[in-house]
Amino acid sequence: MARDSEIPPESFDEILAWLNPDRDLAASMYLQLRADLAKIFVYNHCSDPEWLTDETFDRGAKKVHEVRQDYQGDPRHYFYAIARNLIKEESKKIKRHASLDDIDPPANTINETEQETAEMREECLDACLKKLGTKKKDLILNYYAREKQAKIDHRVELATQLGTNVENLRVKVFRIRNTLVECIERCIDRKAQRK
Repeated sequence: MARDSEIPPESFDEILAWLNPDRDLAASMYLQLRADLAKIFVYNHCSDPEWLTDETFDRGAKKVHEVRQDYQGDPRHYFYAIARNLIKEESKKIKRHASLDDIDPPANTINETEQETAEMREECLDACLKKLGTKKKDLILNYYAREKQAKIDHRVELATQLGTNVENLRVKVFRIRNTLVECIERCIDRKAQRK
């Protein structure tokens, strides 16, 4: 599930200003809000809490200018509401996928189709990674190299090596990932049309 836009810097600045007029205090509130949202997604057994946290802010950024003017109360509650909606969407998506498990198509068809699709995805991934260039390819592969706590520690280390912070690293990787996803989708579409 690829997000279709990046947060413009002015929207991010407006989110910070909405959280608190003091930029430093707003930055700490933003980081705490990110951590709180990730915990909410983990608690609700969502498949990718980090992605959903990013998506929450992406959706908030799209409407921050209009919502901020009339919103009453703590702005963090607005982001919690977006997170609740994402949890509902995730739940519906899981139910749709679960309901497909009850259907028993012929075994040969599943295996052949799944294998062809997996091979197609892998070929497209390899081709698109090559198109990224060495630096971007190495960065995105390194970013997703580990799991659980090791993943978090590795990303902090990676940000330090690049002379940046984890937030900036996350934005950079998000942009690379979007480019990669678009490339893979175009590649798969081309291959599917050739069949």
